Amino acid sequence: MKRCILILILFSVIVSQAQQLQTKFQPAPAWLKTAAFYQIYPQSFKDTDGDGIGDINGIISKLDYLKWLGIDAIWLNPCFESSFQDAGYDVTDFYRVAKRYGTNADLERLFKEAHKRKMRVCLDLVAGHTSIDHPWFKASQSAVRNEFSDRYIWTNDSTVKPLKHISGKFERNGTYRKNFFDCQPALNYGFANPEPNQPWQLPVTAEGPQKTRKELMKIMDFWMTMGCDGFRVDMAPSLIKNDPDRVETNKLWAEIRNHFQQRFPEGILIAEWGNPMRAIKAGFMMDFIIHLGNDGYSSLFFNKEGTYRHDTCYFNVEGNGTPTTFVNYYLEQLKRVGDSGYVCVPTANHDFQRPNCGTRNTDEQLRTVTAFLMTIPGVPLFYYGDEIGMKFIPGLPSKEGSQLTKGNRAGSRTPMQWDSSPNAGFSTASPDKFYLPIDSSAYRPNVESEMANPSSLLHFNRYLLQLRKQYPALGTRGAIRFLYAEANKYPLVYERSANGQRFVIVINPSGKSVQADCPFSGAVKEFKPVLVDRSSLLKVKDKLQIKADGVSYGIFQVVE
Repeated sequence: MKRCILILILFSVIVSQAQQLQTKFQPAPAWLKTAAFYQIYPQSFKDTDGDGIGDINGIISKLDYLKWLGIDAIWLNPCFESSFQDAGYDVTDFYRVAKRYGTNADLERLFKEAHKRKMRVCLDLVAGHTSIDHPWFKASQSAVRNEFSDRYIWTNDSTVKPLKHISGKFERNGTYRKNFFDCQPALNYGFANPEPNQPWQLPVTAEGPQKTRKELMKIMDFWMTMGCDGFRVDMAPSLIKNDPDRVETNKLWAEIRNHFQQRFPEGILIAEWGNPMRAIKAGFMMDFIIHLGNDGYSSLFFNKEGTYRHDTCYFNVEGNGTPTTFVNYYLEQLKRVGDSGYVCVPTANHDFQRPNCGTRNTDEQLRTVTAFLMTIPGVPLFYYGDEIGMKFIPGLPSKEGSQLTKGNRAGSRTPMQWDSSPNAGFSTASPDKFYLPIDSSAYRPNVESEMANPSSLLHFNRYLLQLRKQYPALGTRGAIRFLYAEANKYPLVYERSANGQRFVIVINPSGKSVQADCPFSGAVKEFKPVLVDRSSLLKVKDKLQIKADGVSYGIFQVVE
């Protein structure tokens, strides 16, 4: 009897602990369900003061364009004071806008102008580290203990240099932990499992780590009170060290989310995690399926040129890729995330190549990319310039930490192309002063020309965003069922459905004409073309017969 009671007690403790780990949060803001995002790399978007570097007033001047495109929310790469050894991801003052972008008042005006247009603005929050030039880090180097001695991760002996630790000439005896580049010392949020013989590994409950997390919430409160609508958090899972199961990491973000939503119920938290089901469990509302920690995104889009290079990918005219790596990962993520948060598969971002890269460089090819990305479940996101087909520029020199071991990110960070003038409408400065060289192609795409052409890629992408809002089945929460997604085969065919609506989408990125059959039950009067280029559907008994010319797509509404 006593043994049974003991077992019951142990079981109840285990259940209680498990329930504590599965934190329940207030729902994400309703507006996120229908939002379309646009990422802006501020130094390359629009320059208004003639110094060759984009600024906040430049962003304000283009809000009407973004509204016309169908954008509801903007994510800005870091715009805080910085040493700019890593393009703003090495912050020297979390409470001040970098002078090259403007002032705090300018950023506040951006918030207000965006809100007038019923748009939202999210900032990039570098939560895990600062610059080596940050006053906090300089103070932490002192041999005399002070407020910031434990706000960074220091060993207590300069001869001790664990992995990712940097030595130097410091007043204190020790080495510091970096978070990415050497110039980015890791802020101390504590260790989930400190090693007993390493007293410098402070637990998460220690005073220094606790002050660090409170400072992070203070920073967030500061900008949200000014009018910000949320944050994309850089390297979100990196804060707590030696936390293989992310137990303490999840607790940290749960605490932050609860604090955040109590004060700002319409604000959003977006992770750079690369694993939505883990990010959503931790407390984020949205995360990206990109190249981090999985091969899904890479297998679709990374070809032989770019920051990250693959010999084959699915979206390639050679037709030698496979969709299954992405499809399997994506479906698992959707299933595990459920209604608790949102998945986002972006067109690109500042860390890797654009869709227009290498041999994937025609309008027809780029339309297959966005026809796919804008018709799958998840929050849509255009990286600036992808809506007009700006290309990845190879061979550029390293700029502000753009060079990585595997490649150079500068090719995705070139100035936005607004018109056909010599400077593309980006800046009045001399081109030699530009943040990065502009695309030198004679027929480079630009907004002005594409807006004037109803059959342009820009209008095509605008229409895709309109379709998402018009038909819930094509939107963020509509269901998806892959009808034909076979290894090493084309085309890719899937069904979207919601509220009694059904659509079948056909995507053939290869240069070959293809045919495929797949099961498809139920009565169908017609497959009504909504947005179709050289593809067709025919239902014969309980099978769907698909034909698609090379580099083609089709969005068909099922009429029953």
